Amino acid sequence: MSLNNSYNRIWEIDFIRGIAIILMIIFHLLYDLAVFYNFPINIQTGIIYYTGKIAASLFIVVAGVSCSFSKNNLKRGTLLISLGMLIYLLTAVFVPGSNIIFGILQFLGLSMLLSPLVNRLDPCPLFVIGSIIIISKVYISDLTIGNSWFCPVGLPGPQFSSIDYYPLIPWFGPFLYGIAINKLFYREKHSLFKFSPPQKNLFCFLGQHSLLIYLVHQPVLLLILFLIYTLGKPV
Repeated sequence: MSLNNSYNRIWEIDFIRGIAIILMIIFHLLYDLAVFYNFPINIQTGIIYYTGKIAASLFIVVAGVSCSFSKNNLKRGTLLISLGMLIYLLTAVFVPGSNIIFGILQFLGLSMLLSPLVNRLDPCPLFVIGSIIIISKVYISDLTIGNSWFCPVGLPGPQFSSIDYYPLIPWFGPFLYGIAINKLFYREKHSLFKFSPPQKNLFCFLGQHSLLIYLVHQPVLLLILFLIYTLGKPV
């Protein structure tokens, strides 16, 4: 998520983040239709499911790229974890049963807090460690844990339930890929391209304000759908 860092913005990072925002909004719109309005959409498999996962993967890789630019990862990580906790509390109150435990904001926040442990590694070790973390998901899936205390790691326990769940295993792997990409291509902290899109580019605008959009888009979508379905009913 973009926190409007003070470094000279690299347009393609905002552009990719903007694409992720659009994919996320599409996925959540279809999710809301299926869950709250019984729209006949399968959100658990197929193109709709992977639209959500592609959006999350783009966010996570780009967050890894961006965190290497920042000198305030402690502050940024703490903020994201706090916002994730706030979303958990709000959904628990207003949408009972729709738990959001260790969702993408909490994951990104914790990843930023952990980033100093790996920031000095070269790209090759980062790619290797990231790949090991991703592959290890296959093996830890068979482990049985009696409680949910280890859910941030990827061991949620049998009673665990979360509609937005991004544990360190496997998702810290793509985050490490992002850090490696930064070291390979962005050491000079400038764009890889000799051109830039128009100043009022939609994708870059969305990417520059991705955190705010993430926080408000679901309430806005739910309000719009509510108005459409309410006003569309015959009197």
